Amino acid sequence: MLSILDLFRDDTTAVFQEDVMAHLECSRATAYRYLKSLTESGLLTPTAGGAYVLGSRIIELDRHLRQHDPLMRAARDVMRAVGDELHANLMLCSYYGDKVMCVDRYWPDTSIESSYTRGRPFPMFRGATAKPILANLPPYQLRNLMLWHANEIRSAGLGENWDQFRSNLKRLRSAGAYVSHGEVDRGLLGIGTAIFSPEQKVVGSLVFITSEARTPPERLALLQARIQSAAKQVSQNLHSPRANSSAIGILPSRPRRLKSPAGTDAADAAIARLSKRP
Repeated sequence: MLSILDLFRDDTTAVFQEDVMAHLECSRATAYRYLKSLTESGLLTPTAGGAYVLGSRIIELDRHLRQHDPLMRAARDVMRAVGDELHANLMLCSYYGDKVMCVDRYWPDTSIESSYTRGRPFPMFRGATAKPILANLPPYQLRNLMLWHANEIRSAGLGENWDQFRSNLKRLRSAGAYVSHGEVDRGLLGIGTAIFSPEQKVVGSLVFITSEARTPPERLALLQARIQSAAKQVSQNLHSPRANSSAIGILPSRPRRLKSPAGTDAADAAIARLSKRP
């Protein structure tokens, strides 16, 4: 039922009962029952013509998230202090499934525009927002990503097979900070590094966004060093009672497998074989 919310994307303003039936491959009665439950919870609102849009409960939850999310609370003061000192824009990113998104921004340099806005999801395979997270995922999640998103991984230059993929991510992980050159927005540099929970599991990334043309080598080296120290401070803040570190134990979901046509025994066998590899 909750996967109905996946139907809402940038190009979707409303969904209909027929959309739900096709998405879930369910009967009209089941689609109606699910839509009714989501409406009663405030997650959806019915409109004219049988359409459904996101409900006001979403706004209420977003306000609660902005005030109480432990990752945002741990990073907010750090982002403001570093951003003001260096006059540099920062993004705080989190992830779920196979997507990464900006959850907060501090943007003192308004001359720079980025397509990364709060709440907009992007794939896990491009940019300084995503790759530091990707490089620190556990092996079983990386195996699933390689099996389910092999074409995207090859397109991003991360490897033609599992061994290359694992080797490239190991190199990214060892570097500490990753620098992207126009991978998401042309003309912009991203300098990012990972943020870790008290259990040393990756929960997000902290990223400088700057103009490539206005960032000489010495400035870039400074930003690389400072993003690592800032992310380390955010990780330390997650240990403090003020950040309510117990809540950060609710980690993002595992990578999701895309729907496949019937008769995928070969793919399932490949997954089983790869899962046995060291």
